Amino acid sequence: MSTPVEKHYITRSGWLRAAVLGANDGILSTTSLAIGIAAASDTRDPIVLAVIAGVVAGALSMAAGEYVSVSSQSDVETSDLEREKNELATMPESELAELADIYVQRGLNKELAMQVAIELTAHNALEAHARDELGINEITQAKPLTTAFASAVAFTVGGALPLLVAFFAPVKNMIFYQYGFSIVFLALSGAIAARAGGSNLVKSIIRICIWGTFAMGMSALVGHIFGVQTT
Repeated sequence: MSTPVEKHYITRSGWLRAAVLGANDGILSTTSLAIGIAAASDTRDPIVLAVIAGVVAGALSMAAGEYVSVSSQSDVETSDLEREKNELATMPESELAELADIYVQRGLNKELAMQVAIELTAHNALEAHARDELGINEITQAKPLTTAFASAVAFTVGGALPLLVAFFAPVKNMIFYQYGFSIVFLALSGAIAARAGGSNLVKSIIRICIWGTFAMGMSALVGHIFGVQTT
């Protein structure tokens, strides 16, 4: 009988975080922008123009931000790996003892810990130290291009939803249409994220809807206070 394959969600953590953040930010920031403009204007054109500009600028900003941030993490990982490689070359015995001590701290006795350290060092010393000393592995390793692309695409998709509302919803009640549809979109986004990440569905939806309502409410207030009605 074949061994069942376990399903783990940690393998999705990098791109999933970027995609969820991008989609939610795309929905929330463009909707908040639309609501703020709608509270200050009684015509459609300024709303649509602001949302289009927001989607384009937001997608590029998210991609650039993710790339720079994750690249910085990748640079740190690369630097640590190079340092570890040099230490393995110049003081292998000390590194072996360090690796064995890590396994002792995790619950192995000294003899077994040293045996495991010796065998893993013989197999791939750098991989063993990267994983067990530095916490770097193939699953969690920083991937700048992947996260930047996922974030930009997700933001664009998320921002396209309030853009459609801005195009087709009645201008007179634009604020309410934007809010109503955005809550539905955010709830759907939270549900998809919870499903993909194996987390609690209800908790994910409630959390994003509460914070979304707060953000859109503040945007409407600012637009109402500082807006100038157009003719």
